[in-house]
Amino acid sequence: MFTSNHIWQDPNVLHINRQEARASYIPYADTESAKTGQRGRSPFYQTLNGNWKFRYLPSVHQAEDGFYLEHADVSGWDDLLVPSCWQVSGYDQLHYTNVNYPIPCDPPYVPDDNPVGLYVRDFHLQEQWAAKDKTIVFEGVNSCFYVWVNGAFAGFSKGSRVPAEFDLTGNLRTGRNRIAVMVLKWCDGTYLEDQDAWRYSGIFRDVYLLARDRSHVRDIFAKQELSEDFNSARLLVEIETKGSDGVDVQVELRDPAGHVAATGGKTVQGKDAVALTVEKPQLWNAEQPHLYQLYVLGGEEVIRLPIGFRKITIADGVFAINGRPVKLKGVNRHDSHPELGQTIPVAHMIKDLKLMKQHNVNTIRTSHYPNDPRFLELCSEFGFYVVDEADLECHGIGIAEDWADGASHHLSADLDWRAAFVDRAVRMVERDKNHPCVIMWSMGNESGYAENHMAMAAWTRARDDSRPVHYEGAAPVYQGHADVSGLDVESRMYASPAEIEAYARDAGQAKPLFLCEYSHAMGNGPGDLKDYWDVIYRNSKLMGGCVWEWCDHGMKTVTPEGIPYFAYGGDFGDMPNDGNFCIDGLVTPDRIPHTGLLELKQVIAPIRIEQYDLKAGKLKITNLYDFTDLSHIALRWKLEQDGRMLAQGTVWQLDAAPHAELIVQLPYAWPERSEGQMLLHLSCWLKEETRWAEAGHEVMFRQFEEGQAAAPCSSKEDAPPFVQVGETGGLLTIEGVDFRHTFDLRAGAFVEISKHSVPMIAAPTAFNIWRAPTDNDMQVKKKWLAQGLDRAGCKVYRAEWQHPDEQTVEIRVNFSLSGYIRHPYLHGEAVWRIDGKGAIALHVRVNVRENLPFLPRFGLQLTMPAGMEQVEYAGNGPHESYIDKRQSVKKGRYAMTVDEMFEPYIKPQENGSRYDTAWATVANALGMGLLFQGEKSFSFQAAHYTPQDLTEAAHNHELVRRKETIVQLDYKMSGVGSNSCGPELGEPYRFDEKAFDFAVTLIPIFKEDDF
Repeated sequence: MFTSNHIWQDPNVLHINRQEARASYIPYADTESAKTGQRGRSPFYQTLNGNWKFRYLPSVHQAEDGFYLEHADVSGWDDLLVPSCWQVSGYDQLHYTNVNYPIPCDPPYVPDDNPVGLYVRDFHLQEQWAAKDKTIVFEGVNSCFYVWVNGAFAGFSKGSRVPAEFDLTGNLRTGRNRIAVMVLKWCDGTYLEDQDAWRYSGIFRDVYLLARDRSHVRDIFAKQELSEDFNSARLLVEIETKGSDGVDVQVELRDPAGHVAATGGKTVQGKDAVALTVEKPQLWNAEQPHLYQLYVLGGEEVIRLPIGFRKITIADGVFAINGRPVKLKGVNRHDSHPELGQTIPVAHMIKDLKLMKQHNVNTIRTSHYPNDPRFLELCSEFGFYVVDEADLECHGIGIAEDWADGASHHLSADLDWRAAFVDRAVRMVERDKNHPCVIMWSMGNESGYAENHMAMAAWTRARDDSRPVHYEGAAPVYQGHADVSGLDVESRMYASPAEIEAYARDAGQAKPLFLCEYSHAMGNGPGDLKDYWDVIYRNSKLMGGCVWEWCDHGMKTVTPEGIPYFAYGGDFGDMPNDGNFCIDGLVTPDRIPHTGLLELKQVIAPIRIEQYDLKAGKLKITNLYDFTDLSHIALRWKLEQDGRMLAQGTVWQLDAAPHAELIVQLPYAWPERSEGQMLLHLSCWLKEETRWAEAGHEVMFRQFEEGQAAAPCSSKEDAPPFVQVGETGGLLTIEGVDFRHTFDLRAGAFVEISKHSVPMIAAPTAFNIWRAPTDNDMQVKKKWLAQGLDRAGCKVYRAEWQHPDEQTVEIRVNFSLSGYIRHPYLHGEAVWRIDGKGAIALHVRVNVRENLPFLPRFGLQLTMPAGMEQVEYAGNGPHESYIDKRQSVKKGRYAMTVDEMFEPYIKPQENGSRYDTAWATVANALGMGLLFQGEKSFSFQAAHYTPQDLTEAAHNHELVRRKETIVQLDYKMSGVGSNSCGPELGEPYRFDEKAFDFAVTLIPIFKEDDF
């Protein structure tokens, strides 16, 4: 059946009998059914989705010669749903790898034992189709495949994520037919599809038949020209027909309200065009996605194409749409479903898009291949800018040669691969050329840069000069002497804010800069979003970028004990693998937003509010929308003093044009003596329901703060002031009327804190510098571990105490924190003062050793007894916050449980800290516990896991929840950044002080008595 010269290993053989690429559409019988966009409403469409007979074989050489014959017995085969990825159905190996190829790197050759999936489907063809041309469309098959119909060979194709269409007119008959497909797991195309993702195989997108008139419209390219003032549009509808006869074509354009805006027509044989003119067109953009509908009627067929009038320009380094500078506030999105893999239901696409709109995202990069064509239809309807990326990545080429000079360009510079490179651009552009949402073509990802990419760009620009061409692999760090004149924008991955600002200020740089990937949102991150957007907004040459990435790619699975969890690389024994590097999104696999998405929403919000004269009630509001005024937004405000509301109201009318500013006067009276904490809460929300959000949806918020939240009263004024103290065997006991504390002088720690005999700690207090590394600590973690910071222990040099008066006991401890091998990390002096109310005031002075990397944290760790579940604090909330990740939190007074403080990242890591806390309590259900307050604000955390617990666990289900509550009171913690891929943590966010003081007070409380 096969020869030794397998065509699946020949990059010059891209297909056999595959039809030329064309625009994506379904022909209908009339305009009304075409308007619905529901494929099943077309009499010329027949789905082949459903159960197919299936057999998986570990090697193509095990495939029986003749399985594809019309009467072959496949009754004993399995049933497999199409579309699907066979790995998620229990066949083959679930495998995640990022850069490394899953096969030996020997292009164009793949292993001889090349797994295959054999598919067979019987179906019936209606008699009404007898006189029609008949084609079959495979919208996505990974990686290459052969097709037989009724025992006859029909075709072969490579290129996994773009359609392959075959003419079956001579193969099909009325009544029963059989189609057989053999899908190979690997082919030479595998070297061009080395994307950072799970590696799936099979018929993973829709399969269907189309019946066409013998002479019919084959392709449509609706090109548009807008006048300089945008008051007039010309739509040139280029039409290509197929068949021996001419086709009488009528073209009708309807405006967004459904009214006929223009018509035209002519007889077309071969290629011709119909020109339409529209006066005062409603323009399309992501904020106002006005869509016209173009109906092309030819013979018995009606083809509908959504049309968005918009013009993309680049002038003086500024990227603009419809003449207005636009910032692309984007995310990178893979096709990813936690159970179905790369097979994506439409409802799942819509869920993604709604979440993105709700979080102020306006741009999607289809990393790193064209998505399902229906996804682009939805993007045009919902309003998104799309960077459409060719199915091209050969990242592993570089690593296979240890990144030797020129290694990454190996395939891009090889002329034997040119046709394969260009084919991937052609099939993307032809399929998607009519989608208004597509505002830029991308020539792939991380594949070097040489002549083959230049050929792709040249073809793309010649075919469609209305959109810019992008390719990050041509950045100076990669390109060497290569010609980049065919690329319209400068692209970068993970450049720092300082680097992109330097680019923007370089007068010699003529192109706008696009961050196709930045701010790696892996685990507890990203922590640098505001830094980027401060720079992007300051510089017109910076057009924005796309956060890496939208979702965690965990696969839903269960442990042998039946515990569900999301798996990542290596969990299925897959080798090579890149572990949890696929768990790097803004949402969980089942689309629950991480705090990083909340941070992004606030940072890229389309409204900015600044104080103009706060005490006079004057605010400056800047409209950051590019095309929309603020008439759809209402502003709700509330003024509080120490949590007590003084005034509130709503501003219903905000008169600010796009990019304009507005001064708003709020009708409140700021107190003449504003003691305590004053908070002005501001919330901008939608007045009316939209397709993606309910009325009242919060678009952004802002707070202005003056003063600090006062700690609650901790004890009665008439509490006895005296304390008694005694030392026995190195244990110092301090007692008052209602408390008893014990300090271990040898350990330099409290071992007992109690009030009314209720214990408040269950283990000795301890100073702590370790945090469970976040995913974005990936690089600095190596330095921390090399220094042994994870095993730091306390050495007490001296502990002395005195009882200066009857109200006070003072303990002074000289100590160090160190691990084995290394010199001590820091030396400190801790002074503990206990007063007659039982309050324990700690003041610690620390000197950190030189030549250490910046520290993860420094603070006091307490282990509180089981039952201490109730948390209350004044500070940032309701979710976690860090020094560089705190734009999405609001100042306030919050009450929650310890479990609610926890953020369950798929790979356990540092989480749940509350930056800038004024005071906090942790207590049992009756309010018995500890109050923590500092001279200055501190970072506060309460959890049922120690940092070591989180460090050692690979998955959440491996964590063993402690009954005790672990409290961290941190002087400071380093930021979270995005350094797993992004730049090093910014200096302002590194805890690299070499000398510092920290003061915090622990007060035993019974809330019902003391608050």
